Amino acid sequence: MSKNRPVVIGIAGGSGSGKTSVTNSIYEVFKEHSVVVIEQDYYYKDQSHLAFEERLETNYDHPLAFDTDLLIGHVNKLLGREAIEKPIYNYAIHTRADETVHIEPKDVIILEGILVLEDQRLRELMDIKLFVDTDADLRIIRRLLRDINERGRTIDSVIEQYLTVVRPMHNQFIEPTKRYADVIIPEGGQNEVAIDLMVTKIKTILE
Repeated sequence: MSKNRPVVIGIAGGSGSGKTSVTNSIYEVFKEHSVVVIEQDYYYKDQSHLAFEERLETNYDHPLAFDTDLLIGHVNKLLGREAIEKPIYNYAIHTRADETVHIEPKDVIILEGILVLEDQRLRELMDIKLFVDTDADLRIIRRLLRDINERGRTIDSVIEQYLTVVRPMHNQFIEPTKRYADVIIPEGGQNEVAIDLMVTKIKTILE
């Protein structure tokens, strides 16, 4: 690895697994260094060509919902020490926003999302691959609380979506990517030992 190449860390796991907590814990340690988080959620495909009713049918837990080519292109740019314009996804209108976020290249790039380990081309860009593995009952409880409190959803609608989309997609696409992980972190952000080990490993690579 060249001295100059940024370290790329992939952090995957199901919805509500705690991957964002793990990401934030690592970010906090390296924020004095130079670290950027790229959320896969921002890379949902642009759907402006579809009618609003059609956009409502989008299955956000399927690999094809993501513009993975754009994400890979952006990671390669950051690896080449070039800045990118990270897209923003507007969930209210179910398509990409007109605005973007300017991101400067950094020494540590964290890719976080439910399916960041699904595409081989993306995996090959990563130095460390993590999978945050949390029991399904905890994940559904976290998702319920989040969607009801933060997104104004009803209990019935969250459960219905979980049973018809989230759970089958998790079993079909997310869970199988666990095999690609270098490290599997049980219980997400509460696992301080695993996070400390990760931080130590990243420091070693950076040095």
